[in-house]
Amino acid sequence: MKNKKRFLFILLSVIFSLILSGCGSESSAGSSNDKHNLKMSVTVSDSSTWYKAAEKFAEEVEAETDGRITIDIFANEQLSGGDSGKAVESLAKGTIDLTYNSTIIYSILNEKLGVLSAPFLFSDLDEVDEKLNGPGGEEIKKILRDFGVEPLGFGQNGFRQLTNSTKEITSPDDLAGLKVRIPGIKMYTDLWTEFGANPSTMTFSEVFTSLQSGTIDGQENPIDVIHSSKLNEVQDYMTMWNYSYDPLVLGMNKKLFDSLSESDQEIIQTAAANANEFQIAEARKLEEEQIKSLEEAGMQLYYPSEEEINQFKEAAQPIYDQYESIWGEDLLKAFQENE
Repeated sequence: MKNKKRFLFILLSVIFSLILSGCGSESSAGSSNDKHNLKMSVTVSDSSTWYKAAEKFAEEVEAETDGRITIDIFANEQLSGGDSGKAVESLAKGTIDLTYNSTIIYSILNEKLGVLSAPFLFSDLDEVDEKLNGPGGEEIKKILRDFGVEPLGFGQNGFRQLTNSTKEITSPDDLAGLKVRIPGIKMYTDLWTEFGANPSTMTFSEVFTSLQSGTIDGQENPIDVIHSSKLNEVQDYMTMWNYSYDPLVLGMNKKLFDSLSESDQEIIQTAAANANEFQIAEARKLEEEQIKSLEEAGMQLYYPSEEEINQFKEAAQPIYDQYESIWGEDLLKAFQENE
């Protein structure tokens, strides 16, 4: 009888241990058998390099997980009613799983991220690549994680160039009184006011007709936006001054990312790295073709000399004095100092 009780006690102990072990595994990170159907928002149209890279990302993730993880892509911020700011907020909250967004949009939520848009911070694309893949880029990723976004790497919207219908812009004096549309963040408003221009923050959908009617004289954007919006039809001049760089972030909701198994996280990270590499290469190749197309269409492109660029840099210096405390001295130095 004692042996039977002892056997029963041991049997119950083993069963109880197995139950506890099962509960423990359920509360840990997800297993490599979990299924997910994710939603990804892209700011621009399905003909863009952003969307094509998102497709490449989704295809690789689905293939590497044997269809366990699928990603539906929505162009033109359909998931947020066309509002990029809401898309980033939804990403942080988890109501959108993944996005491709410019850091200009992220800087609305955290002004520190505006450091990447600082005037004349980067001289060329080689410096962009070096800095974003260095300590500065890692600090940006930490900031993104702090408000709920897991950064899966950087893409490219490109250097922002100035177009106008009034005159060739070769010096800061030429900007005086120019009515120019800019993105709706305070740093750009302060910068263009410092230049002596008359900045306006209207939505981009209004820009073409406003240029056509003369409500504004000009605008600034990367080449892809200028070309795809056919602004050459209402703008005669473009200044190729690379005055502000516009990176993209392929972001994922951090709680969702952290909930995945390590193997699924690795699959997501590898697919994202491949997608970003593809997007950047395509964007740079396309930009060369678009510049040639704009010139052939009759647009007059001006490339300022190093001396002229230095004049613009000097005119922009007060913005650094004003925003260094907002961006953070150490973060700014990470992008300004040579490796």
